[in-house]
Amino acid sequence: MVDGPVVEKTVHAIRVVLADDEPVIRAGVRAILAADPGIDVVAEAAGGRELVDAVLAHRPDVALVDIRMPGLDGLAASAEVRRAAPGTAVLIMTSFGEDAYIARALGDGAAGFLLKTGDPREFPLGVRAAAEGGAYLSPPVAARVIRGLAGDRLSRAAAARERVAALTGREREVLALVGEGLPNAGIAARLHLTEGSVKTYVSTIMAKLGVPNRVRAALIAHEAGLADVR
Repeated sequence: MVDGPVVEKTVHAIRVVLADDEPVIRAGVRAILAADPGIDVVAEAAGGRELVDAVLAHRPDVALVDIRMPGLDGLAASAEVRRAAPGTAVLIMTSFGEDAYIARALGDGAAGFLLKTGDPREFPLGVRAAAEGGAYLSPPVAARVIRGLAGDRLSRAAAARERVAALTGREREVLALVGEGLPNAGIAARLHLTEGSVKTYVSTIMAKLGVPNRVRAALIAHEAGLADVR
């Protein structure tokens, strides 16, 4: 339990299972999320197998998962969660030096990445984006992923710009907001569209870009310079 004032949760609070093998990290992240009345951490796990069991027991909206855990590691556990509980979005917590793992998580359909030592305000932002069907990339993580995938960063940026050129002006606006991690509702509010229209735009954008998920689309937005990477 985390000491401090009791925050009354809303009726429709986002349900989260938190997984990290370090009790201090779990306590810190839980305290950050507990301060948000719209987020409820319903269970914790110290390992990958425990995470899968907790997700199956609680069916949370979001699983917030560390990469390195004993036994079944975070990536293998996340892949199992995606198969067994597709309604649970997986948000990965990462540390510097784990770039090779991030590319693997991208292929497994992770909804986003948070830097464990980054801005604490990103945790509720990331959880909300993931729960609402968005993709959240912590800016430092996005920059590292792009550098890691780039090889020749200039040629990759040029290739991204070429792919984005096939989009209409409105599609590029939507893609830029996907790159910022906004869910469909947030994009709709920003661009004064209906959520249904945004959903159609996002599907069309992913088809035109040839990407399987929003995180890949968000990375292309960053590579093409549509979304800011700090």
